Amino acid sequence: MSEHILFLTGRLAELQLRRVLTEMGDAGFTWDVHVPGVQVAALLTGDMIRRRLTDTQGADRILLPGRCRGDLAALSEHFGIPVERGPDELMDLPAFFGRQRRAPDLSRHDVLLFAELVDAPRMRIEAILAQAARYVGDGADVIDIGGLPQTPFPHLEETVQALKAAGYRVSVDSLDPDELLRGGRAGADYLLSLTTDTLYLADEVAATPILIPAQHGDLDNLIEAMQRMEANNRPYFADPILDPLPFGFAASLARYHELRRRMPEADILMGTGNLSELTDADTAGIHALLLGVMAELNIRALLTTEVSPHCRSAVREIDAARRMMFAAREGQSLPRDLSDALLGLHHRRPFPYDREEIAAMASAVKDPSFRIQISEEGLHIYNRDGMHSATDPFALWPHLKLEQDGGHAFYLGVELARAQIAWQLGKRYSQDEELTWGCMGLRREEEDLTVQCGPGSTRTSPHTEPS
Repeated sequence: MSEHILFLTGRLAELQLRRVLTEMGDAGFTWDVHVPGVQVAALLTGDMIRRRLTDTQGADRILLPGRCRGDLAALSEHFGIPVERGPDELMDLPAFFGRQRRAPDLSRHDVLLFAELVDAPRMRIEAILAQAARYVGDGADVIDIGGLPQTPFPHLEETVQALKAAGYRVSVDSLDPDELLRGGRAGADYLLSLTTDTLYLADEVAATPILIPAQHGDLDNLIEAMQRMEANNRPYFADPILDPLPFGFAASLARYHELRRRMPEADILMGTGNLSELTDADTAGIHALLLGVMAELNIRALLTTEVSPHCRSAVREIDAARRMMFAAREGQSLPRDLSDALLGLHHRRPFPYDREEIAAMASAVKDPSFRIQISEEGLHIYNRDGMHSATDPFALWPHLKLEQDGGHAFYLGVELARAQIAWQLGKRYSQDEELTWGCMGLRREEEDLTVQCGPGSTRTSPHTEPS
């Protein structure tokens, strides 16, 4: 007779837990799931479990989430069956039972990604095509040709036609109605941005317009433009416009929510540059948050830029974030343990061993080669002569006795520097491997400009069309 296990979890993880257990199939046990009235299982205490779990449903044992606190021995005595902790991460549950974890599906998304060339009027066609290729390689779906105020763009038509000939979808982004008309007639797929005052342009060309309010923040005016397009059976995207922090961001986010409430089936676009470009903060987290909002509100188009140096990987980050949030929403799970792409500076589990465990491994080493590992306590370097620990690599130097071996000294210097960076940031470190930076790693062509230093983090998953 197979064992029957009762799994305790919080409301947020219940559906995902049931799906993981179902996908495990015949795992050698039967199961039930119980939610003892909390959103997050880590908030459960032993007293809460005793009070709220009144029926163990015939279980042979109870399995708590790994982060759930409580005296297991006391709980086991209270219920008369073993009470144990499972893994910290729900997606590690198959491995906990000796099964291979099913890889998350990150091949799908439903967000159309526009990447803007903000200096297009000043760029040669060759440079535009090269930048477009980089954007598409990073995940862009549409190349947005940005116009500049009071700046002639004599090669606009040639630019649109060259991009189209290269197989790209193209949008023209300008405040000048004449430039929008020229771009549309040259074959642009989208025009940014039309208002009720310039909506007549949509009758002149086949391009799909992105609509904005005639007056900033006027949602009624934007909805009027949307309704006029719908009356003519024409496609569009509507953009209420995201404002920067701390100058109206919260109110602008509320406008997106209100627009979705009033126009539940409309196609909406969000431009993220006002937040990413105008905030001196690492952009991966910003993009994760915005794409999560977009997933909730079913916003299916996004315009981004890579103007500021700290936004240099924006397209890659957004491509990763849209896939992660799509997988989380479709799987009814939290966006955790799906990908490391947006964890460029940190790692979920940076220190797999503590100092004592590393010391035990060091005690078994019988050769002179140095091994380097990190734990929460700091850096550790060891060989047959013993282990030395510090938080500053310079404190380790007097113990190494390298006997004027310049090559070995250089190697250990590089590895200890990597180890120190990993320890300071909370990243995973593995000797002889470069640190990984997720989406924030260098592009391949950027690496080629440096001294040959080996492979780095690049986007490896092929781009796919929105599902």
